Amino acid sequence: MLLSLNWLSNFVDISDLTNDEIKEKLVKAGFEVESEEHLGLGTNLIVGKVIECHDHPDSDHLHVTKVDIGKEVLDIVCGAPNCREGLKVIVAQVGAKLPGGEIKAGVIRGQSSNGMLCSLKELNITEEMLAEDSPSRNGIEELDDTFEIGETDILSKLGLEDTIYDISIYANRPDCLGVFNMCREVAAILDKPIRLPEYEGAAEIGKESSLKIVSESANCTHFLGKVVNNVTIKESPKWMKDHLRANGVKAINNLVDISNYVMLETGQPLHFYDLRTNPNREITIKDDLSGKYMALDGIEYEIEKGDLMITSNNEPIGIAGIMGGENTKILEDTTGLIIEAALFDHAQIRRTANRLGLQTEAAARFAKGLEPLSQNKAMDRAVQLLIELADAKDFEKTVEYGKVDYKPYEIEETVEHLNALIGKEYTVDEAVRVMERLQFKVRKEGNKFYTEIPSSRASDLKIREDIDEEIVRLTDFDSLVSTLPQMPQTVGALTPVQSARRIIRNLFTDNGMNETYSYTLVSQKHVDEACMPLGEAIALQSPLSEERKYVRNSLMNSMIESLAYNVAHGNQNVNLFEISTVYAKEKEGERVGIILSGNFSESKALHNKVEADFYVLKGLVYEMLESLGYHKERINLTENDLDTVHFHPYQSCVLKIGDKTIAILGKMHPNYISDIKIAGAYYAEIALNELMEIAPQKVKAPVINRYPSVSRDLSLLVDDETTAASIIKAIKKSGGKMVKSVEVFDIYKGEHIAEGKKSISFTIVYESLEATLTAEEVNKLHTKVVEELNRMFNANQR
Repeated sequence: MLLSLNWLSNFVDISDLTNDEIKEKLVKAGFEVESEEHLGLGTNLIVGKVIECHDHPDSDHLHVTKVDIGKEVLDIVCGAPNCREGLKVIVAQVGAKLPGGEIKAGVIRGQSSNGMLCSLKELNITEEMLAEDSPSRNGIEELDDTFEIGETDILSKLGLEDTIYDISIYANRPDCLGVFNMCREVAAILDKPIRLPEYEGAAEIGKESSLKIVSESANCTHFLGKVVNNVTIKESPKWMKDHLRANGVKAINNLVDISNYVMLETGQPLHFYDLRTNPNREITIKDDLSGKYMALDGIEYEIEKGDLMITSNNEPIGIAGIMGGENTKILEDTTGLIIEAALFDHAQIRRTANRLGLQTEAAARFAKGLEPLSQNKAMDRAVQLLIELADAKDFEKTVEYGKVDYKPYEIEETVEHLNALIGKEYTVDEAVRVMERLQFKVRKEGNKFYTEIPSSRASDLKIREDIDEEIVRLTDFDSLVSTLPQMPQTVGALTPVQSARRIIRNLFTDNGMNETYSYTLVSQKHVDEACMPLGEAIALQSPLSEERKYVRNSLMNSMIESLAYNVAHGNQNVNLFEISTVYAKEKEGERVGIILSGNFSESKALHNKVEADFYVLKGLVYEMLESLGYHKERINLTENDLDTVHFHPYQSCVLKIGDKTIAILGKMHPNYISDIKIAGAYYAEIALNELMEIAPQKVKAPVINRYPSVSRDLSLLVDDETTAASIIKAIKKSGGKMVKSVEVFDIYKGEHIAEGKKSISFTIVYESLEATLTAEEVNKLHTKVVEELNRMFNANQR
């Protein structure tokens, strides 16, 4: 936000304060002054008149002049093409300090020169700030007859003796993007009265209108339009041009300047359309157009669906909230216009402006957000200035699309709560006085006071603590007494999730794995192809790019990117894990991701290596669960009917504890990772939150058995569809407490095995805690188990 001190002084008396004092008070009140610039710069300047001008005898472009500055006549060599006899000019005398350096007397190609004739560009005025017809664009500045020879107050008379503050405006104070509101803020900070122009209700004039306004987009909720049938184009007054120039806006003509000026005053962007370009007198806001469109800057922009466009007769006439169109701009012969004051969705305007690379003053204000009544205020002020400066007449009534349902509201506060929060002793009268400095309506009842919040502050004043903040920032933070907070003593401890993170991290790093931290923001493709998605993904309102549009709801694709990056850089043995939070609408969850490829471990000295495969991955997951208190007896591995797009359908499974799905793990589907030049990859994603909802087992010291155990191998011929897990479950059930453990040591299909059959071999360990088992007891129990398996699975012992 650029704030001109000259413009500020029109409304607030700051004559008794220095620039540093004003800046210090603004900073203390919460407004950071990022920079301070002086509009015009130059010392030892004086008005002179060229009384002689001859071509330089040794140059084809220089002039030798004599310049009368009142107290003497100076010989000055000048290269400006518009230098001529009789011209009043700005003379930088010898010793003058300009942005380009100090002026010294010298000799230029044999001719003495004792000064310099100045262009405004040499006095710190950029070309962008100059009017189109300014002589300073290509030559020296030409002064009019209001300047007297010998006059030294040149910068002030030209409106260039001004200090500009660049003030950082935070997201909760978009109201301060308007000069009027910023001046109110400064007046309150300095505790000075303010004099603002009265313009409320100025637009409530005109005959019945034929203008029609329609919005076909939910991103335009309010639109005011007003037809002015008769206006006169002319030059803007000097004060308006000076204020526009101080804010970096080029003056063009009174109509264009009024629209820009009102935007700067109120913070509400306006647009004026030449009435002749809209014979149907119809405006429709659309967001489903695409194609090229030429804006006011003469550049064609690629419009996409979703961009808000102002249209008439189904043809675009402006990029909503950003820039008008070449086809409806105000021309030198414009005699009537349509005023637009609208409210567009701030996020959509920001997206379009970023994509088009079109960061205009209007777009910046829409992107920050507007106060609820800014459209009405801007329309009133525009009508007032059009009448004063453009001889506007023959108005039609304002046409409104949508409604602004805003009513001022009150916030109640007590001095007891205020003082307890701030740590000072305010009286109710002192608190009321501070709020009145902000031009708020306040009423008090005993120790309570009620503050009515105007529309300009509706975005940031919601609760009574907001009122307390206003009071303390306007009465000087430095006056607050330092006090230590009272805090109860607590024993520091990790939360269950923090503890789980630490255990998992230590476990995996001890196994030689590397932890990865991948980007939380992902593309549409990542969201569409998520593994075990937490829920509907959250889209950013204004993403930096389409590749970072969503907050991820799964870890898989991020980890695949990490794998691909490593493989692309020559690392074929990749063993990574990540512990991170994933998000979905209205919920979030903790996830653990594991991805393995190549060798899991390798010792070249011992000529030993362990290749990553399903069993290595399964072992890591089991070890993790065991370390968190979930023993393998509680874990069920079931057929993967959850995801066969990302996973190999026959080398993956779903892990459950009870009926709750905790993880999916297995070999990744070759088609899904075909872009990565690797033989295969194994992945597991564990839902840590769901796991933590299941109570872990209490740690119990196992009883050491004094009696020996007996092991028996059992090979069974079963149908292909029969799983080893179901057989193990049956063995444990039929053997009861006597079965200590069951392990698979071989699965065979092939020669000597019938089609549709397979052989599974188990080692069963029998034991008793009460006595040594006899051979007869073991045989009897083993026979019982075999018979039960035969009954349940039609299993034949080999």
